[in-house]
Amino acid sequence: MRSRTVTTILSAPQSEVFAYVAEIENLPEWATEFARELRRDADGYKVINNLGEFRFEIKADEETGVIDMLSGPSAEEMAIFPTRAVPLPGGRTAYTFTMFQAPGMPDELFESQYESLQREFANIEARFS
Repeated sequence: MRSRTVTTILSAPQSEVFAYVAEIENLPEWATEFARELRRDADGYKVINNLGEFRFEIKADEETGVIDMLSGPSAEEMAIFPTRAVPLPGGRTAYTFTMFQAPGMPDELFESQYESLQREFANIEARFS
């Protein structure tokens, strides 16, 4: 299984970065390609993008800075995207996001999603610049 990780150093305190990224309602602000639309229904949240509609949730732990993002076609078929906001000296934060290539996912699709994630990280960087 292949994976890709993107990390950025932000000029903001860890608590601020964590609070922003862990808030599901902020997802369309920074994940502009993945979450072109975010909808809430009786079962939780869905993101809508050019690949379709997917269930989405966030499990966050403020103490550790872990922000697990889960997405899939149903609540029973969720893939994990582990992220973490790590405090650094000088009031800065390292924010890291890892993605995994799902079984059967074409290499081209995985690489295009990785490129999309890199573009979306520019949105996070702009938010905290």
